[in-house]
Order: sequence, then C-alpha cells, then structure tokens
Amino acid sequence: MKILIIGLGLIGGSMARALKYNTEHYVAGYDIRRDAVRKALLVGAIDEIVENPDNLDGYDVVMLASYPSVTLDFFNVKASLIKKGAYVYDLGGIKRQVCEAGFAAAEKYGFCFVGGHPMAGIQYSGFEASRESLFNNATMLLVPHRDIDVRQLDFTVKLFKACGFTSVKITDAENHDRIIAYTSQLAHVLSNAYVKSPTAPEFKGYSAGSFRDLTRVAHLNAKMWAELFMDNRDNLIREVECLAHSLLEYSDAMKAGDTARLEQLLEDGCKINDEIKADEKK
Repeated sequence: MKILIIGLGLIGGSMARALKYNTEHYVAGYDIRRDAVRKALLVGAIDEIVENPDNLDGYDVVMLASYPSVTLDFFNVKASLIKKGAYVYDLGGIKRQVCEAGFAAAEKYGFCFVGGHPMAGIQYSGFEASRESLFNNATMLLVPHRDIDVRQLDFTVKLFKACGFTSVKITDAENHDRIIAYTSQLAHVLSNAYVKSPTAPEFKGYSAGSFRDLTRVAHLNAKMWAELFMDNRDNLIREVECLAHSLLEYSDAMKAGDTARLEQLLEDGCKINDEIKADEKK
C-alpha cells in the first residue's frame, strides 16, 4: 500500500517512522521544509520525497499532518486530485472545521475521510523531535462520518493500531473539540502562563517534580497552538474562565484567613482527582 504523509513535523514524522518501523507499507513524504524531507529520507522514515503534492492519484492513503488552515486549504484546492476509494486522514488537534470540509470533499470526490487526533506528543516540534515509538501505548481519537462503511472503519482502526496505538476511541467533532479544550489546550495555556511569574527565574535549587510537570508544555510552537486555540476558542474560553474562577476561590480564602475554606477547596480537588484516576483505570 502506498501512503503519502503531508507535513513531516513531530506528528507526521513520527507517523512516517512508525509506519516504516512496524509495517511493510510504502511511505512517501512532502513538506515545505526541504531539510525535513531530506532528513526523513536519509534516516529511512520515508521511501520517497514528493516534490509536487498535486500528484495524489497514486496513493491509497493520504495523511495530513499540518496546521488546520493548511488542511482546509488542501481540501479546497487539491481534493479533486485524490484517487477515488482512497483514505484521507487528518492528524490535527481540532476537528469541527476540518471534518466539515473533509466530509464534504469526500462525498463530492469519492474518497473516505476520517478525522484523527493522536493522543501523544512532547513539548518539542519538527522532524528532529519525531520518533517511531511516539504512539506506543497511546490512544488514537477518530472522527468518522456517521455513515462510514464498517469495512472502512475496520481498515482505519487496524492501520493505526499497527503504528503502535493500543486504544482507538470513536467520537464526533463537537465532543472532540469540547473535551480537548480541557485535556490539552487548557494545560498548554496554564503552563505557558505559569512561567511568566517574576519568581520563575529564581527556580534553580527550589524546584522538584511538580515544577517540571507544570512547566513541561510551556515550550510550544506558538504559531500552531495559537491557531488551534483560536479555532476552538468557544470551548477554550469557557475552560480558561472556569479555571480563573477556581483559582480566585483559593486566593479569596487565603485573603480572608479562612483556613477551613481553603482546606475544603483542597479536599474537593483531591476527591475529584481521585475519582478521575479511578475512572481511568476502569
């Protein structure tokens, strides 16, 4: 099977590596960054450099691993060039706008589109950060069309499990974007804001695991994350405001010297966290 990956950053590069490491599929790669595709070819992550992404009719699978705006442009300009019966997956972090465009293009031009979001990553970006093991033991979120053929869904699940994913979760675009605003995007906002404290430069010798955990994703690709945040801003604003309200509750209790209230807030957080962790193990 011939697979084309468009975008060889952290996710696209890791997908290429995982496919080459775990399967016998032929993998081609395209990226506007010439150094990325050359490195991918040199290390064996791809079999071929694609110079012109207009030549799409020879590929059984096309994976789009780029910014949402680039993916939307792809559907607007190049969807008619995709082979009928091919599979197209996007691997980005938001789904409503992308899936709407992908499903419409798939219906018009006769290919199968499924939205995808690998629940794996690190704080670094670019092909240099990619690894074939990035998706091992991770969950793949899939947003298929409600009328997808069971054989197409079976093919899709098996393809991603072959890349190392141990779990595949099916959802819809609305639910995906709502929950991702909390589990991923809010964490990046919080971490990035946390390090702006004037005390932050004095951390050496005063930090341990909690500091490392909270600051890990403060380092991010600002252009990409700003686009993701803005595309999902209705959900993310709600989460940011909810967090801000909760933080003020702690501050207000301390200002009032209300130890009992502060203890209750802390106990409530512990209880909710324990419930979340218990559900995670089920």
